[in-house]
Amino acid sequence: MGASAWDYCLFDEHSLLMKAEDIGTTGQYVNRIIKKKDGGVNKTFVQMMESLGDDIELICVKRD
Repeated sequence: MGASAWDYCLFDEHSLLMKAEDIGTTGQYVNRIIKKKDGGVNKTFVQMMESLGDDIELICVKRD
C-alpha cells in the first residue's frame, strides 16, 4: 500500500513530535487522531456531505 495523504502532510520534514509541538499539542495526541478509525475529518461532517451526494477530497499542498 502506498503512502497516504497523512504521511505526506505530517511526516515529510519533521517528526510527528515536532509537528505536534508546532501546533501546541503532544505527539501522542496527534498520533491518536491519525490512527483513529474516524480520524482527521469529523464523522458528522462526512455523513452530512454523503447525504447530499457529495464526496470529500483532502489535498495537502506545500506552501511556498
